[in-house]
Amino acid sequence: MDVGVFMRYVTDYGWIAIFVIVLLEYLNLPGFPAGVIMPLAGLWVAQGNINFALALLITVAAGLTGSIILYALGRTGGGYFLTQYYRRFPKHQKVIESKIAYLQQKGSVGIFVSKLIPMVRTLISIPAGVIRMDFAKYCISSTLGIIVWNLMFVGAGYLFGDKLLFL
Repeated sequence: MDVGVFMRYVTDYGWIAIFVIVLLEYLNLPGFPAGVIMPLAGLWVAQGNINFALALLITVAAGLTGSIILYALGRTGGGYFLTQYYRRFPKHQKVIESKIAYLQQKGSVGIFVSKLIPMVRTLISIPAGVIRMDFAKYCISSTLGIIVWNLMFVGAGYLFGDKLLFL
């Protein structure tokens, strides 16, 4: 997504645009990279259009919503999806099963840490649903990881956004 397009959406639709775009990013859809979107939310804060706490709250709510959607997909259809995927890509089965075993072993800590790793942070929600991780623990550990991740990126946009736009 073009930076100018994002800024126009934010200008036209405000916090709703931030929520929707961050939600799409947390659903791991192509074209919505956190490294661009979150700092732009911070830039919007720096320009005085919204306060920092509200921007962080909006991005965390969007991230948690996306994570819950992927968790639900994993919980309701993940087993079937994995079976079909293994049939198509049998070499991936060992790697995926090792990640699921890691998640079963580490539980909430595994979710928290995974939320801090690019790409893994969005995809970890599906295996969490597949193994039927306790939903409350999943939500708490996801929220904590999302807060840390979003704080870094929104904060970077707030602190350095104007400088980065003019490089």
